[in-house]
Amino acid sequence: MANYEDIANLLGDEDEGAPTGGAGKPLPLMCDPRRLPHRLVILLFMCFLGFGSYFCYDNPAALQTEVIQDLDLNTARFMQLYAWYSWPNVVLCFFGGFLIDRVFGIRLGTVIFSLFVCAGQVIFAAGALVNLFWLCEIGRFVFGIGGESLAVAQNTYAVSWFKGKELNLVFGLQLSMARLGSTVNMNIMGWVYGKMTDLVGSPGHTALGASLMLAAATCLFSLFCALVLAYFDKRAEKILNKGESKTGEVIKLTDVKDFPLTLWLIFIVCVGYYVAIFPFIGLGQVFFIEKFDFSPTQARAVNSIVYIISAPASPVLGFVVDKTGRNVAWVMVAVVVTLAGHMMLAFTFWNPWIAMSLLGVSYSLLACALWPMVAFVVPEHQLGTAYGFMQSIQNLGLALISLASGAILDSKGYLLLEVFFCTCVCIALMAVVMLYFVDYLRGGDLNRSAAERAKLLKEATSHSE
Repeated sequence: MANYEDIANLLGDEDEGAPTGGAGKPLPLMCDPRRLPHRLVILLFMCFLGFGSYFCYDNPAALQTEVIQDLDLNTARFMQLYAWYSWPNVVLCFFGGFLIDRVFGIRLGTVIFSLFVCAGQVIFAAGALVNLFWLCEIGRFVFGIGGESLAVAQNTYAVSWFKGKELNLVFGLQLSMARLGSTVNMNIMGWVYGKMTDLVGSPGHTALGASLMLAAATCLFSLFCALVLAYFDKRAEKILNKGESKTGEVIKLTDVKDFPLTLWLIFIVCVGYYVAIFPFIGLGQVFFIEKFDFSPTQARAVNSIVYIISAPASPVLGFVVDKTGRNVAWVMVAVVVTLAGHMMLAFTFWNPWIAMSLLGVSYSLLACALWPMVAFVVPEHQLGTAYGFMQSIQNLGLALISLASGAILDSKGYLLLEVFFCTCVCIALMAVVMLYFVDYLRGGDLNRSAAERAKLLKEATSHSE
């Protein structure tokens, strides 16, 4: 019983005013949207919502050598597969958040974006099957239309069901399951390609396309999770009469100009940090082979360690951030550790497992501390649009940096590429330092301790009553 109470306190389980079912009878624990068992079920589907998208996003990285050889590409053209994923999200992520807030609603929007993810992966695989690189690019473009907007929907679901002291933990759990998808992809797609090669008789674009088509099954699983979440969210809205508690405020596109400076600094931190992570992982396999003389299997393993570590570390670090607060301080620690990791990879020949392990821990910490801060600085009716805009700016950075990374690597090599990534992390560090001072001078909540936030929330609640 004590264990249940501890978990209930952590996830905000409530006993008072529980809704009732037919004939005025209380709903069973598993059926009551306010009780812990039901919310844990929702959290499970919420975490798996992005599994397929994250699994397939890094299919090119897991099969970097095979994609380049089978489709006859250079590094710059290979990185276009990531750029084409990001380009639509420069605009569509923002509008995806707007559509969630204003047009589709979170339920229909999530299902639509999941359908785009499924269709995009199938087109990408078909392009490889028939050896048409332009069709592969179209597939990644369609996949991108759904992928990042689906992440916006996932974040919005998280705030809708778990806003409060447990939000950092929930974001950590979501990241954990997403990175589980990335980890499985990095370590299994090479094996899948080998099996497909045995089936078709020889390596080549046919085996590559078959492998990518098999990966599309994970996207179907995510679509199933989207449908389940839509049902349960609609049911909870009816039981809890959520519609009655809405303020009537609606998001307008012009609200973006009123976003606070702290939110814009959060955006800059996000872009400066993530462009030094995802493009690097996209090119990392050959880097470890060439610089450290690793075998392809060893290179895949070390390249995936960031995702392997983030899977178990994210919920743990999310719990730590929930208990301590101080989000800005934790983000600053994550950025500094990431900079140290990239400098080790650039300027030393130390075992890369050390630097990549540091990147894994810091990446998990930053995600747990950074993304929930958006909910502290914008009202709830703007959350979908704020997260969408954040994803849009992030994808603009990823698209440009992916192209630049491929060009730098082809012309200058890995050392200059790592210096470039270090520069990006330094920009993120400057932004987070500015965020600390701006939040401090304005008396904001971003770097308050958890105890201070709880005290302020209690005072605000007592004044409203």
